[in-house]
Amino acid sequence: MKKVILILLCLFGLSVSAQTQNELVGKWILVKWTKNGRTQNIKEQYKTTQVLQIFQENGDFESRIGSESTYSKWKLTKNNSELIIVDSIVSITSSIDYFDAKKRVISTPELGTFEYKKIPDAE
Repeated sequence: MKKVILILLCLFGLSVSAQTQNELVGKWILVKWTKNGRTQNIKEQYKTTQVLQIFQENGDFESRIGSESTYSKWKLTKNNSELIIVDSIVSITSSIDYFDAKKRVISTPELGTFEYKKIPDAE
């Protein structure tokens, strides 16, 4: 009986992981940035309000600020508590503070807290 429960818990964990990765795939726009308890001005910092993160199923990642794009790879830790963006120069690990199908909040000690809203796919 204990083995059956353990197997069910493992399968549930795998399905949650897959679901989280599937929900992350798509286009996200930065809607709020907080650093040291103060809301930062996104347009003043980035010279645009179009600050996007685009996640592909194959692990490709695009950071788009206005018309400028940079490309990397992304992955989640096994327990889905951290998002890791990796390119040839640097690896950035962000703590996932909140995440659902429409909203994502991540933070790093150096940069602060970023709240993103998912942009629905055009049908």
